[in-house]
Amino acid sequence: MAPLITSAANPRLKLVRKLESGRQRRKLGLFLVEGEDLFAAGLAAGLEPVDVLRAGEDVEAGLLATVCGLPHPPHVVAVFRTADLPGADPRSALPLGLALWRVADPGNVGTLIRCADAFGAFVALSRGCADRTSAKALRGSAGAVFRVPLLDFDAAPGPRIALLAHGGAPIGEAELPERAIFVLGAEREGVPPDVLEGCEAAVSIPIAEPAESLNVAAAGAIALYEWSRRHVRDGHHQ
Repeated sequence: MAPLITSAANPRLKLVRKLESGRQRRKLGLFLVEGEDLFAAGLAAGLEPVDVLRAGEDVEAGLLATVCGLPHPPHVVAVFRTADLPGADPRSALPLGLALWRVADPGNVGTLIRCADAFGAFVALSRGCADRTSAKALRGSAGAVFRVPLLDFDAAPGPRIALLAHGGAPIGEAELPERAIFVLGAEREGVPPDVLEGCEAAVSIPIAEPAESLNVAAAGAIALYEWSRRHVRDGHHQ
């Protein structure tokens, strides 16, 4: 058994601190999870951690708390390989997906991944989207990041339906094909004209005045539900 880590200069703790940086995560191909729930989700998905640090077992609890971002220090932190996260063949059999265009808030990206997990969908990310392995995105995903297939924005298959704050056909009345990708734009800008041109249709979610728009994650969840309400029976895609 390795001796208890008692120094902040320990290389294993230095790696944990490095992985707070998105640049370092990309460079090393690694990311950090904090807390037992996320760690368990990674193991349940079949991922093998690169390293695991448990408070009081591998490292002094107080020392581990100094390198973690959670308000309540976790009992465990673990390092995983980004390459082990699920990708998807562009010819994926999944009939439903979300394509995110420059959604920069990591909490929204994580929540949308969680929503996709709930409805058996994949997620496609454009350049400019938040890093799904950032701490906030991981927490927002509630472990779904370990299960949801991820594609590049341009590789996502199927008819694209732009989800607009205003101006689209009411989603409850619009035709939603058996294969569909809902395209969601950045939080403020929405779906830009050049991306909209690549969509087969545009829909909007009617909302009451004087509200201006829905949060992008809430809108994505409603769109996934509306498609699933029509095309899913007993938990299975038709």
